Amino acid sequence: MTPEMDDGMAVSGPVEAAEDKPGRIGRRDIYSGRIVKLSLDEVRFPGGDTGELEHIRHPGASAVLPFLDPPTDPDPRVLLIRQYRYSAGGYLWEVPAGMPEAPDEPWERCARRELAEETGYRAEELRYLTRIFTTPGFTDEEIHLFAASGLQAGETQRDADEFLSVEAFPFSRAVEGVRRGNIVDCKSVATILYVERFGAF
Repeated sequence: MTPEMDDGMAVSGPVEAAEDKPGRIGRRDIYSGRIVKLSLDEVRFPGGDTGELEHIRHPGASAVLPFLDPPTDPDPRVLLIRQYRYSAGGYLWEVPAGMPEAPDEPWERCARRELAEETGYRAEELRYLTRIFTTPGFTDEEIHLFAASGLQAGETQRDADEFLSVEAFPFSRAVEGVRRGNIVDCKSVATILYVERFGAF
């Protein structure tokens, strides 16, 4: 018998423990940086035992797959960026993405801004796809995925630490890039395969 799948929308990152329920009991901050904060959290687990977990707090991000052609075309072109990533040891193919400018910036506005800053394109239509936790074993980083269409060219406005180029590919090549292991960035793999399976608009 196939088990029921809980509604994942209830999941929203670490929570304080209430009564005897699982959650955070205490926290000791270790490091606070420009992007992430590292803490050592005392946690009550579902079985009732307690322990310490290293936890990285992240503000989250938006990611967007931009369609240069109408998504209804047989094999529309999409924009991908080739970006230098120090932690990965080189360049990665990715969808445009970035963090909010302020804690209260809506995810859609963040997606539109990052698309414009990194590619120079503005989108007439933006569709929310889903969200992902990138590495829930030690961080609450959550990325909200979008698809964009009706692109209009403009000027880029990149950060000083962004070294990237923008390329257009048929969507089928993006999917094949995932299959062949040429696209390995988590948010990009998730966005491309979500659209391949469920559609963009």
